[in-house]
Amino acid sequence: MVDVGGLEAAVDSSLAELRGLCAALVAAPSVNPPGDTTGPAAVLLDALVAAGLPARLVAMEPAKPNVVATIDGAAPGRHLVLNVHLDTMPVGPPDDWSVPPFELTERDGRWYGLGLGNMKGAAAAMTVAFELLAARAGDWAGRVTFTAVSDEVAFGPAGAAHLLDTVPGLADADGVLCGEGPGWMRLGLAEKGLLWLRLRATAEAGHASGARRGATATARLAEAIVRLDALNDVLVELPADLHAVPDDRIEARRLSVNVGTVSGGTFIGQRATDAVADLDIRVPCGSSLAEIEDLVADRLSGLDGVGVERLRGWEPNWTAPSDPIVAAVAHAAATVRGETPEHAVRLPASDASRWRLRGVGSICYGPQPTLSAGADDHVEVGAVRDCAVVYAAAALEFLARQEPTAAGPAAPTRQEMR
Repeated sequence: MVDVGGLEAAVDSSLAELRGLCAALVAAPSVNPPGDTTGPAAVLLDALVAAGLPARLVAMEPAKPNVVATIDGAAPGRHLVLNVHLDTMPVGPPDDWSVPPFELTERDGRWYGLGLGNMKGAAAAMTVAFELLAARAGDWAGRVTFTAVSDEVAFGPAGAAHLLDTVPGLADADGVLCGEGPGWMRLGLAEKGLLWLRLRATAEAGHASGARRGATATARLAEAIVRLDALNDVLVELPADLHAVPDDRIEARRLSVNVGTVSGGTFIGQRATDAVADLDIRVPCGSSLAEIEDLVADRLSGLDGVGVERLRGWEPNWTAPSDPIVAAVAHAAATVRGETPEHAVRLPASDASRWRLRGVGSICYGPQPTLSAGADDHVEVGAVRDCAVVYAAAALEFLARQEPTAAGPAAPTRQEMR
């Protein structure tokens, strides 16, 4: 049994450290773009080294370092990855903020500052939890790798993608606990897939006075956009593994189509010969990229001069509720918070998907209070504290030492079999 009470006492004695980490992370800007994470990476690296832990920086780009630290338990066992990201969304209009974006402000039981919800609050909580696991290494088996990565906000290659390609053993871990909360302290078992498409419309050149209905590139593109915008009303049946997601969570089932950018034409007095729109489509679990591309093609059928190109994409992904990492986090959260967390499908992507798509059970849980960050980004102080306890307790349950039975030794884990 995990001594949750002891963990709570340890975290409560570390609240000053927790607050200090949050303050230092907020004061180290890491807006993406451009995605420079040297500041917050240095904060966590210094904290881990000061705690006597073997942390290091791993970088594909000097301005986008990732913090990596690994500790081993008292015996062979599972490999758990604790994952957070260090880059943040942009500030947005400064006048929308009631507090300084790059300074921790405490008010009404909340800590405010850019990135605290997404996800520097979780980064601080997971750092404290990792330190607790190191101090209790004799109580668990296996390995824990802590990763605080760059380039998550922009889906870039310099963060978790780079670590999965370069750090041995990371890609075939036994479980991943990501601090990217789906909002309201829910349990993120799944997330939508991503499909980026480029629409390109072409037409014959000519003077504006000769324009005809639907005969210019911009008019054709506009018609294509209207047709695809209607896909926002499409609902998908979730797979059986996600039937515990409440029925009223329509957003989990809804296909979303966003026209991110539009351009076309060269001069007001000339008919446009070329027009382009880039679309972001989020694909619900229960569907696939191929199905959505077929749906797009069907909607554009009969429209002259319009082509579609895939820019980027990955499939919707989820981890079964029966997976050991899901069970461990759900049990820890219920014990610490006093209620079983609701299952959720994350709408934006997270780095957990990178492991899920490699077959590794992955779960998202964190103190992000709503769906995404914005002006007056914040976390509840109690939620950050609770997350530190949940992360440590879930890890100890997931990595519990298996005692030999009368019939012989315990069944080997994946790490033992390798």
